[in-house]
Amino acid sequence: MLYSVLDLAPVPEGSDTATAISNSRNLAIAAEEMGYHRYWLAEHHNMPGIASAATSVLIGHIADATRRMRIGAGGVMLPNHAPLAIAEQFGTLATIHPGRIDLGLGRAPGGDMAVARALRRGLEADRFPDDVVELIDYLGDARPGAPVSAHPGQGTHVPVWILGSSLYGAQLAAHLGLPYAFASHFAPDALEQAVDIYRRQFQPSAQLNRPYFMLAVNVFAADTDAEGAYLRTTMQQAFARLRTGKPSKLPTPVDDIEAAIGPEMTRAVNQALHVSAVGSEASVRTQLRAMCDTYQPDEMIITGQIHDHAARVKSFGIAAKVLAEIKQAA
Repeated sequence: MLYSVLDLAPVPEGSDTATAISNSRNLAIAAEEMGYHRYWLAEHHNMPGIASAATSVLIGHIADATRRMRIGAGGVMLPNHAPLAIAEQFGTLATIHPGRIDLGLGRAPGGDMAVARALRRGLEADRFPDDVVELIDYLGDARPGAPVSAHPGQGTHVPVWILGSSLYGAQLAAHLGLPYAFASHFAPDALEQAVDIYRRQFQPSAQLNRPYFMLAVNVFAADTDAEGAYLRTTMQQAFARLRTGKPSKLPTPVDDIEAAIGPEMTRAVNQALHVSAVGSEASVRTQLRAMCDTYQPDEMIITGQIHDHAARVKSFGIAAKVLAEIKQAA
């Protein structure tokens, strides 16, 4: 089982975007030394606590700072973009960094309708499956007689993934024969059913001959269980603010999460974030092993919205140590 990093380039309270981008670069360099296989960044818009809106630009910045890890999008929200433009962007990245670029595609807008209108994509019908196929064609071999080709892009064969949090993405990934990453770190309700559908319905393709499933997991690892739980309160608060339409910079952790967001919201947030490993190295090991046994992922992608950058790097370090042990045991 491979293990990787999902980074939203978080902007903590008291900090700024420039520092967030610098911190992501620093984390990527550390993650490569820790043994992580790939480093993905995600597209979000109109959110003051996330600095990865221009995802392809930030991917290039991270790829320049690293040497071996695969770098990619987890993901690009394709409804916001013309497939040709994404093919050209990722074809350029793959030309500069051959064999290291991934392209994960999501169907969500990465923002609300105001964002969709600002991106000039709000009035179009849902063309996601057709757009995915069109994009793959642009990245494939030359098509004689094609009226439009991607330059750069054509012939780069950048690996395309389908991202999802529902059965729709599982069915599409299976139908197209593409690897599938499930957003279990914030929307786990359909996880088991989606993975089952993907694996049962998978049809081999030119890119992939068997199902390949990635599980997304939050990790808040620290020296003690209490410290891990304390670090987690940052993400709990951030998720509560997002659910109430008040996205913000990444909040500072608190001692009492129920006092901060209320008991009812705490229960709702904990349900949404329950695919998480929290606490000391021993606790995180137990929790991650249980997830591996339950879901049998081909790859696990780790994320964790932690306010303090040093604590975030340490958490990923503990997770890498544990996952390396699990991989060796398997």
